[in-house]
Amino acid sequence: MPKFLFECSYSSDGLRGLTKDKAAGRQAAVKELFASVGGKLDGIYFALGEADVYILAEFQDHVSAAAAALAASSSGLVHTKTIPLMTVEETDRALNMKTAYRAPGTSKAAKA
Repeated sequence: MPKFLFECSYSSDGLRGLTKDKAAGRQAAVKELFASVGGKLDGIYFALGEADVYILAEFQDHVSAAAAALAASSSGLVHTKTIPLMTVEETDRALNMKTAYRAPGTSKAAKA
């Protein structure tokens, strides 16, 4: 199943909710949310910095991952950024695909 990285930042009200629920409570809620759309929580990591939480998960497809992110973001208490991840093999397949792309300001398509 495809993997996704969620970068999440709490609003001030969301941080108050985290204080009340504790990290373990939020982990349980995220696990339940992901399972409800066929996903699987791989790991949740709280962080210092611009983002408050990083979540690694597996979903059947992009639509399921989007459903989970939209559900969380619609609360207004957390902002999510969803990043689809690719395996080494998928990246190699992408690198081996023939493409036709003309870089800005050039007259010829680069050969891949």
